[in-house]
Amino acid sequence: MNKKIRQITGMLLAIILLLSASFPQAVQAAVPTLDTIRVALFVNLPGKYTSLTKAATLSSDRALNLSVTASSKTVQWLSFPEKDQFRLAMNDYKVKVYEGTQFNTAKQVFDAVKSAGGTPFLLSLSKKNAVTYQVVEGGYPTNAEAQTALNKWKGTASISSLAGSSMVISGPFSLSSESYSTKSDALKAATSFGAQGLDTAIGMKLSSDGKLEYTVLIGLAGTEKELELVKAAASKVSSKLTTVKGNEDMLIMRVDHSATASANSSDELYMYNPQMVVTVNAASNGTVTVAERSNRSYRGTIEAGALNSQMYVVNELPLEQYLYSVVAIEMYPSWPMEALKAQAVAARTYALYGGNGFTVAHVVDTTTSQAYYGVNSEHENTTAAVNATKGEVLMHNGRLVETLFSSSAGGRTADATEIWGNQVSYLKSVTSPDEISERGLHSWYRVVLPDGKVGYIREDLVKDSGLKNAAGKPILVSTTNETNIRRNPLIQSNVTPITQINSGVQLVALEKVIQSNAMNWRRGPYTGDEMLQTINARLSVAGPITTMEVSKTGSSGRATEVSVNGKALPVKSPVDLRGVLGVDGSLQSTLFTIEQTGQVIVLGAGDNRRTKQDGAGGLQVLGSNGRTATASGDYLFVLDGKGNVRAATKQAGFQFDGKGNGHGVGLSQYGAYGLANQGYDYQYILKYYYSGSTIAKDE
Repeated sequence: MNKKIRQITGMLLAIILLLSASFPQAVQAAVPTLDTIRVALFVNLPGKYTSLTKAATLSSDRALNLSVTASSKTVQWLSFPEKDQFRLAMNDYKVKVYEGTQFNTAKQVFDAVKSAGGTPFLLSLSKKNAVTYQVVEGGYPTNAEAQTALNKWKGTASISSLAGSSMVISGPFSLSSESYSTKSDALKAATSFGAQGLDTAIGMKLSSDGKLEYTVLIGLAGTEKELELVKAAASKVSSKLTTVKGNEDMLIMRVDHSATASANSSDELYMYNPQMVVTVNAASNGTVTVAERSNRSYRGTIEAGALNSQMYVVNELPLEQYLYSVVAIEMYPSWPMEALKAQAVAARTYALYGGNGFTVAHVVDTTTSQAYYGVNSEHENTTAAVNATKGEVLMHNGRLVETLFSSSAGGRTADATEIWGNQVSYLKSVTSPDEISERGLHSWYRVVLPDGKVGYIREDLVKDSGLKNAAGKPILVSTTNETNIRRNPLIQSNVTPITQINSGVQLVALEKVIQSNAMNWRRGPYTGDEMLQTINARLSVAGPITTMEVSKTGSSGRATEVSVNGKALPVKSPVDLRGVLGVDGSLQSTLFTIEQTGQVIVLGAGDNRRTKQDGAGGLQVLGSNGRTATASGDYLFVLDGKGNVRAATKQAGFQFDGKGNGHGVGLSQYGAYGLANQGYDYQYILKYYYSGSTIAKDE
């Protein structure tokens, strides 16, 4: 290279270096990852999320291993053979409701306490040389709270009549015997203490050389003062007694008949002190079944500990395996693969977005986070979708997207401002092909019964008589017996039918509507009294309610304000309107209109019009014979010039006609189905619903 070329090259290099120093370099943001995820099955977080249990009943078709984390060390303490079952609970304060030698009586008390809303345990021990059964209820974090519960059970006639009045508090204070190397030796020693009429349990702890040792715990008292009362009797058996207070690194074992409900069959109940954490896993990558969570089985480990004075239960497992369950619940596995892939990426991103949002867990197992039912819900199609998108997440400007999703947007997604009042750049309103949810559904007739009642009947339960009434409306005939007339055009187990009819009943058809679904739905009409009671369960408005209207809407048409008697309901966020206005459960969405079914416009002389808001009651109807009559029944049927008949309610009433299911922000699941059917892939679907986002993957 000659000198001139070297000079030019040097100048170019200097220019490049200068430019490099003058402008910041683009930095590729790291893609967030998570090897394992912690899912709370039960956790107590007041004000945020609470799902409680007092025990966890665990089993597996594989061998189970139990490890204890205490004093910053995690050590395996126990192992259980395959198909074995045991229970975990906190060592706290409980109410000893009953004690006796008759199992059947103990079981009666156990069932009575459970029916009364308590959380009982049915335990057994050797006492006074006989098998003795105890029903204890709880637990409670303090003696005072246990005392309140004790007074409650004493005052409950159905309990006290069976159990008697000699109820006491059982607590964490005990006398501990000398140590034994085997559980059988400790159980034998416990029999000797029990012969003195003392309550006993088996304590387990690690010795100084790391070996598991056993001790007999005597007393199980609610206070140290009460413990003094048992010392004399316990000293007759052994003089080597020390006091334990429930804050030691110790498991307490008792014999538990709660799950088996049999005197001849029992489980071991292991109670841990609040500073301890117990972890259980199945051998050979097996699953652990949790009876209290609908007998669902879980990959990974089950962990139990204490948070905010209550037991928590967490499932920790690989993130991708968590998604196997989530995607299979959040979308039908039979849906197109590209829709399933879109859901997989959205679910993965959502799981990562919240971080450690539940203190001891990243997420919970309900729709507060994402529905998660363990291996029971997994399906090969959704598992394939998760595997095909492994590690992929959605990002916007270098950060994870909050991948909110709902069942159906009702034809158009919501802008974030319509739901929560705050703006998010990638959560904008877009059209959504959600009509696919109506495929294959029946239509329902809104009908008038012979007694004047109005309700809905499914189209396949009637036939057309070929006749019409004086207003020109079709007359239908019911074709089955014991047919329910529904309040809304769908079957709802939680809503009492209006009435029941048999075959051959003539019905007048007012209109025909599609069965309420994720795209289109109807609720009501509800009376003013029903709406007042529902609204005042959360807010405070003055009655009676005579008017209700959507007074403000957002860009997608969703209600952002509803006014009652002319005043806006004071909700924190527009999405809260769903719960506030839902008589038979929350409304499906905020994309609704309100028909004031009691509103009647009366045309007077000189074309004067008067609007009656509080219902059609009290109106005088002028007949063709010149006579007047007062409207009777719950409805006044009004015929317009186009032949439409409106069922105006006698009292103020309100009917909700809506679209969509869920908050409507972000991905619409039925919309993803519709787009996939049109040939779009999962990447397009995600970028369509989350504007300006990109799909990233950790390499």
